Amino acid sequence: MITVHTIRELREHVRNARNSGRRIGFVPTMGNLHEGHISLIERSLTADCFTVSSIFVNPLQFNDKSDLARYPRTLPADQEKLAAAGCDLLFAPDVDEMYPNGQDAQSIVHVPVVSEGLCGGSRPGHFDGVSTVVSKLFNQVLPDMAFFGEKDFQQVAVIRKMVNDLCMPVEIVPVPTKRAADGLALSSRNGYLSAEERALAPGLYQTLSEIADDFKAGKDLSDSLKNAEERLNQRGFRTDYLEIRRTSDLAPATLNDHSVVVLGAAFLGSARLIDNLQVTLNQAND
Repeated sequence: MITVHTIRELREHVRNARNSGRRIGFVPTMGNLHEGHISLIERSLTADCFTVSSIFVNPLQFNDKSDLARYPRTLPADQEKLAAAGCDLLFAPDVDEMYPNGQDAQSIVHVPVVSEGLCGGSRPGHFDGVSTVVSKLFNQVLPDMAFFGEKDFQQVAVIRKMVNDLCMPVEIVPVPTKRAADGLALSSRNGYLSAEERALAPGLYQTLSEIADDFKAGKDLSDSLKNAEERLNQRGFRTDYLEIRRTSDLAPATLNDHSVVVLGAAFLGSARLIDNLQVTLNQAND
């Protein structure tokens, strides 16, 4: 695997790969890689792409500067994991390479509607930072396909809308969430959990599963979410949000919808965990 740190080097290697007839697959990350990230690399390789990954801890998407400061930087270990997985090229720029004119002077990409509420409501400016850096990375890598984990369901929706609205020639490929044996969604932030908190952490997915069961049973959505929040807090969490949205556009769901996603975010100790569960009801034949 080749590692480059500048846009010029990145473009040279991508251009050579494309000139040799390869499609370009791209997996953007912030590093501290786990099996979930590697599954994205594997999906790109399965599509027979020249596979590029990026590692960049993007300051624009952190509304909490202390969170940015403590986010793990594990480049040597990440390089080993990517190389073992078969990644072709790693782009690992520094902040000056990505924002040469400074962050305050950076043009911002704002994706309306789907970025509002949920994590967008809890982390003001977060998705502006995400959409801005991803649009820059897409312009730098010029991928044919880009792979994103479904654990960040709202993020996938934001990126898909951005690509559609701005006519970017990139196919967005969502990849199912990778989970530990006890159901916990794999996340770089799981490393913030103590041993005791890690034992409690699957309670978030358990709660989402209970909400999904209520939806399938046709129970009142407001009551279901209220009761679920009480259970989640009793399980040791501090609930940020629990919501049921339509899968297609993240609009608030109703019992008449047949494809929904249950989304949740909650604090456990110093870690903020997010997860979601998609639910599709079988429609009766006319």
